[in-house]
Amino acid sequence: MVQPSRRILIQGAAAAVGAAAFAPHLLAQPKPVRVGYAIARTGPWTGGAQVSQEPNYLLWAEQQNAAGGIDVKGTKRPIELISSDDRSDIETCVRSYEKLMGSDKVDLILPPWGSNANFAVAPLANRMGYPLLAPTALSRRLAEMKLPYFFLLLQQPAPMTNALVDMLKANGVRSVAVIYVDDLFGLENYAALKVALQGTNISMVEDKSYPAGVKDLSPVLRSIRDKNPDAFIGFTYPPDTILASKQAKEVGFNPKFFYASVGTAFQLYKNVMTPAGAEGVLGMGSWNSKTSPGARAYFDAHTKKFAGKEPDRWASGACWASLEILTAGVAKTGLDRKALRDYVANTTHKTILGDIKFTGSENTATPGTVSQWQNGEFEVVWPEKIATAKLNAAKPAWK
Repeated sequence: MVQPSRRILIQGAAAAVGAAAFAPHLLAQPKPVRVGYAIARTGPWTGGAQVSQEPNYLLWAEQQNAAGGIDVKGTKRPIELISSDDRSDIETCVRSYEKLMGSDKVDLILPPWGSNANFAVAPLANRMGYPLLAPTALSRRLAEMKLPYFFLLLQQPAPMTNALVDMLKANGVRSVAVIYVDDLFGLENYAALKVALQGTNISMVEDKSYPAGVKDLSPVLRSIRDKNPDAFIGFTYPPDTILASKQAKEVGFNPKFFYASVGTAFQLYKNVMTPAGAEGVLGMGSWNSKTSPGARAYFDAHTKKFAGKEPDRWASGACWASLEILTAGVAKTGLDRKALRDYVANTTHKTILGDIKFTGSENTATPGTVSQWQNGEFEVVWPEKIATAKLNAAKPAWK
């Protein structure tokens, strides 16, 4: 059964409605723009969803309404968020979006969290004619589906693994060991890594898949430790990223390069491992507060609103960029969703991450990147031309 929708009319509009009781001329308030989404608030997707996406949706709506509402082709209208818990369940997620776009007839939708949920929802949104700008989907297959209404903000597996392999080659790595979650995300990134390694002098000494929800990675980490690779690569989700890091420390596995994927960019990772323990760890990241003045303003606003909780240095930035694109598109085209889709598809967008341009569904303007924890900040270290800090090419011992 689909969870009941939670409707939130963020601050500014509610104040105006209250004032109308004392000022009759305010009774004719503009109709809210109804924005729908389903997101994980319970279940295994919650960690990523509640760091990288839903906080940004709430901050965006609050900021827009504080400014009088979102600009709809010259008219300010308040945003009403209509949302529900997808319970980290594909069927619930799809049914939620069917209701939002069908019987609820919302004006706009925002995407769910993760590659798997977006893979399920994207064809539905395309069929219903709703632009969907996904900041947490990493899948070549999604791009190859050629859905005109679907847009991927993140750098996809090939550019991300190419950047990683370029960095390893440039720093003398000759052997790698790989683990990957056995789902769309893990399989596609592992396949892209194998392609990126072709023609290099880097050998893969171990490659192991593991099931989602794994509770113990120590046996495979001991096996990898005994093979003494120069680099470890994990295509992992937040719980697995932390598990692999903790258990690598426990079994005494400390390669020169230690790379994990989703969640490495989270403040939680630094807090759990401690800043000293996280030092030198590499992962999927693409920005931080040094990236642009807009990135600094966003970082500060997010941290203030959520009582010191920082955005992550990868997908949070993509999520905010997607909301910047959506906001600019609505100002330009209004709520005509076909016109909005055309605007998204055919415009070079100015965002906190820099220019974003879509070729089909894929963001082809943002290069693949590698980031690294250094002195409490997740610094972009590769490619060097957009780095916020120089790579530390030898991870210190775990602390």
